Amino acid sequence: IDFKESRIADHSGIEAVKKLTEKYKGQNKTLRLRHLSSDCHGVLKRAGALVEVNVMEDPHYKVIDL
Repeated sequence: IDFKESRIADHSGIEAVKKLTEKYKGQNKTLRLRHLSSDCHGVLKRAGALVEVNVMEDPHYKVIDL
C-alpha cells in the first residue's frame, strides 16, 4: 500500500491495516506499506504488536538546494 498521498491517523486506520495484513497472510502473501510519514510511523509504533512495519524499505528523499 502506497501512503504517499495519505496517512494513518487513528485506531480505525490501524485496524484497517491489521485486517488487510491478516487477509494477505491467509493467502501466503505479504502486505507492504510504503511512503509512511513520520507521524504514521509514530501511530504504528504505538500500536505495538497489532501491526509490523519494515521501515528499511522506504526510500529516503532529500531536498535539493540550488
